Amino acid sequence: MSVKRKVVLFIASSLDGYIATEEESLDWLMRVEGEGDNGFSEFYDTIDTVLMGKKTYDWVMRQDLEVFPYKGNATFVFTRSAVKDTDDVSFVNKDIESFLHYLKNIDGKNIWLVGGGDLVQSFLQAALIDEIIMIVAPTLLGEGIPLFKKQKAPVDLKLKGVRNFNQFVELHYEVKNE
Repeated sequence: MSVKRKVVLFIASSLDGYIATEEESLDWLMRVEGEGDNGFSEFYDTIDTVLMGKKTYDWVMRQDLEVFPYKGNATFVFTRSAVKDTDDVSFVNKDIESFLHYLKNIDGKNIWLVGGGDLVQSFLQAALIDEIIMIVAPTLLGEGIPLFKKQKAPVDLKLKGVRNFNQFVELHYEVKNE
């Protein structure tokens, strides 16, 4: 019997809930003193599938990386446009619920929901996120790109654990999808 795969939102945010500045900068995040990779490698070993929105994908691709950062994992980018797949990425322009039902029912490790905010909101509204692991930086941005947008209904969470990585705090929640 195989274990059902989980969709896990693993993301960093400022204490006031922003994932980037209005200019899409993460410089504020790099100024915080962490510990090692702040639990990233440990988390990354638990996944084999990566999901993100097109804006997040475009941001990643503007970083001038020598190698695609999620190479070796199935990577799906949700978009409303017709975009041709690459060697590293499959673009998805389908109903997210049926697509996630398909992904969760094939053998594999957990599924990482990278972001961004619009995709996270869509997943929350459709009750498709199983866990949230949020790395909180001791920074108040005051404005920027919010992690969580206005929800139509409350989302109940159950705390699974808290850890700190020097100045970062990891909050690990189970989403109570009923």
